[in-house]
Amino acid sequence: MRSLPTPEQRELLDIAGKLADTFAERAAEHDRNNTFPFDNYEDLRAAGLLRLSVPTELGGLGAGLPDILPVLERLAMGDGATALAVTMHISPLGQWASVWRRTGNPRLEQLLRMAAEGSLIWASVTSELGLTNDMTDARTRATRVDGGFRLSGRKSFATNTAVATHCSTTARYEEAEGGPRLLLCQIALDQPGVRVHQTWDTMGMRATQSNDLELDDVFVPDEQVVHSLPVKHLDARVFETVWAWAMPAFAAVYTGIAAGAVAWAARQVVRRGRQGDPLVQDAVGECQILVESSRALVHRHADEVTTRRLFELDVQEGIARCALVKYVASNNAVRVLQRLVDVLGGASYTRALPFERMWRDAQAGTFMPMGNVAARKLIGASVLGHRSAPVIDFAETGPDSKPKP
Repeated sequence: MRSLPTPEQRELLDIAGKLADTFAERAAEHDRNNTFPFDNYEDLRAAGLLRLSVPTELGGLGAGLPDILPVLERLAMGDGATALAVTMHISPLGQWASVWRRTGNPRLEQLLRMAAEGSLIWASVTSELGLTNDMTDARTRATRVDGGFRLSGRKSFATNTAVATHCSTTARYEEAEGGPRLLLCQIALDQPGVRVHQTWDTMGMRATQSNDLELDDVFVPDEQVVHSLPVKHLDARVFETVWAWAMPAFAAVYTGIAAGAVAWAARQVVRRGRQGDPLVQDAVGECQILVESSRALVHRHADEVTTRRLFELDVQEGIARCALVKYVASNNAVRVLQRLVDVLGGASYTRALPFERMWRDAQAGTFMPMGNVAARKLIGASVLGHRSAPVIDFAETGPDSKPKP
């Protein structure tokens, strides 16, 4: 079924569609060789999509969340790994743009201008082995020094670091007044002490090259500590930026993988003359319903973020609502790929055809933040009125926020 974009979205989707078709032709090679798609990134740059979420007055295309999400979905229809990698750049820039439009923050303006000029590509690097990536704690340690902090630790799933110039990351400052705090920091990836370890050899999303990132006594000036919160607390600023933007972005990518699989399977069915088969119709119909259900949640979420109705909710309930969007989309994508096996038969299992790569890529969605178990627990706790962690609300968030029992 065709989507119904606005005229402005249609123009962006035409660009994304041409790129996605090209990316689809390269995807098998990057997947097979476990290589990052630098060629795709050059095409994204030339098409202007690396400036997608930068405000027009700062040199970008000015796309808001409702415009960004269909573009990510369309890119993922061609190559989920490329779409996921560039999400780590486009989504943070969109977060900053939304804050800059309200506050005029000069530091955000500088970063957005750098992105528009092409001298900044971003990555979000917060995952650590053995620790739930819920933006409330870190094993990476921050030590206070003159003028800032020294960070030491090792991050995993560092998507987009193959091409990024800068990243956001987290560290735990144990000696903070009032108790340990989680620091949200910005660093350049060419700083002394920053090293990417080639560890990525996975079942799916291979071309993301989400390798480990080691921080060895990396200096972070005070002005590049952009936020902090008491550890093990849910924070309104993190809700407003990271959760509200990253969850629908991930949802759009996995919805795109599913939509691409449906479109590819439909072409195979028609080529074989099986479009009149009631069992095939039933399977394809169910898959399209799942894709449209995911889209509906993504679009609802984008509207609630844009109108800021989402932020009228309690912080925990709001984060749970963000997690719901990603949970439904990623699990629907897995179901779509499973169901289409009934339609495709042996064609779903051969490395010579793209379906098996789509199937492998889709599996990553269930454990990406917020993973299935964590999402269900948070959603369930919110429905039951149970406080899963202390909350720092909008009136309290910031460097002076206090821990709560």
